[in-house]
Amino acid sequence: MKNYIFIFITVISVFSFNSYAQKNKVAVADKKYGNYAYIDAIKTYERVAAKGYKSVEMFQKLANSYYFNSELEKAAKWYDELYAMNSDLEPEYCYRYAQSLKSIGQNEKANEMLEKFHQKAGNDSRGMLFEKNRNYLDEIKANSGRYKIEDAGINSKYSDYGSSYYQNKLVFASARDTGSLAQRKHQWTDQYFTNLYMADLDDTMTPSAVKKFSKTVNSKFHESTPVFTKDGKTIYFTRNNYLDGKKGKDGNRVTLIKIYKASFENNKWEKITELPFDSDQYSTAHPALSVDEKTLYFASDMPGTIGQSDIFKVKINEDGSYGIPENLGNTINTEGRETFPFITDENEIYFASDGHPGLGGLDIFVSKVEADGTYKNVQNVGEPLNSSHDDFAFLINDKTRLGYVTSNRDGGLGSDDIYKFKETKKLECEQFLSGVVTEKESGLPLANTIVTLSD
Repeated sequence: MKNYIFIFITVISVFSFNSYAQKNKVAVADKKYGNYAYIDAIKTYERVAAKGYKSVEMFQKLANSYYFNSELEKAAKWYDELYAMNSDLEPEYCYRYAQSLKSIGQNEKANEMLEKFHQKAGNDSRGMLFEKNRNYLDEIKANSGRYKIEDAGINSKYSDYGSSYYQNKLVFASARDTGSLAQRKHQWTDQYFTNLYMADLDDTMTPSAVKKFSKTVNSKFHESTPVFTKDGKTIYFTRNNYLDGKKGKDGNRVTLIKIYKASFENNKWEKITELPFDSDQYSTAHPALSVDEKTLYFASDMPGTIGQSDIFKVKINEDGSYGIPENLGNTINTEGRETFPFITDENEIYFASDGHPGLGGLDIFVSKVEADGTYKNVQNVGEPLNSSHDDFAFLINDKTRLGYVTSNRDGGLGSDDIYKFKETKKLECEQFLSGVVTEKESGLPLANTIVTLSD
């Protein structure tokens, strides 16, 4: 009997020690998670989980780490584990779980989670949009089939995204290695920091060989999503909070992102300055210009944001100063992420969102900017431009209907890839009739006549 007691006590002791050791490892991973080092956190969490350790909080952070890195299939696995342990999830976890389920084709279960999200979240616009558009998949299907899409031919095994037209070139962000001896990796994604690259475009808008864009614009941190004025003399671009060798941080010692401006002088980009509404305490990113170049659109989580990130606009005054940023409002913005705006010559605004009903991850949506500054009904542009993964950074030439989009869909070379597309059919066909109503015999015009058009 004593031997059995000794063995029992030994087993308990070993189990307790093992559990204590796993908790210590989780605590280390939690610290990495808190510092946005999601890749390192994932490695530890998964090793601990493989040894049988389970925790609601650990599964939350593990699933979130994949979700925040747009690896939705893997996020779905761990949200599954979380849901198995605790089916009474907080609203935001219901929403993330639903988005992740869409990425693996489980749309019915995703809709069940969206229903739970709506019940729990109350007035959250994402739930209200789902309730209002329960047949959203049918509507997306009706909008689909209007694009022919293919690899752009400029992708690497790293992240490539966020393209812009500049003269006869395509400028985009990439984490590729082109000879730098001092490449640095971002802890969030385990990807190298991005720089701007460019490629000449031929008559068919096909890019040629890729080369770095500018030594003065590129830095040792992230640069991305440029936009240029039509005269080619001004660039707005996104960069980490870094200027003149100084790195800025917020109250949590995190380096956020800002929009910068530079001028093309003396055959190079000079006078790099941050915009006056930038801040160390929030991010501004992904600039886009209106047709008349008097308004700058951008994404931000600045005070006044409805969701995780919203789209704002700001007036560019004739003297080069800026007005006060304005939120585009709840027709465009939701409690989710709205980002990567683009304005066409026809005053349409395209943007990426995971808050409006979509196929999973970020989808691309479009709305018409009315003359009074309001926005028409937001529509999902459909497949194949959108997929069950992240699709964003829409760019189109209004005349040729050729453009580019970024996606991390299956079949790509890297984590994000740039795709070339041709729009074969517009989303809306608006027809206008005009004329003069006259009296049949005299031919004189008839004032205030009501005309009815039938069939």
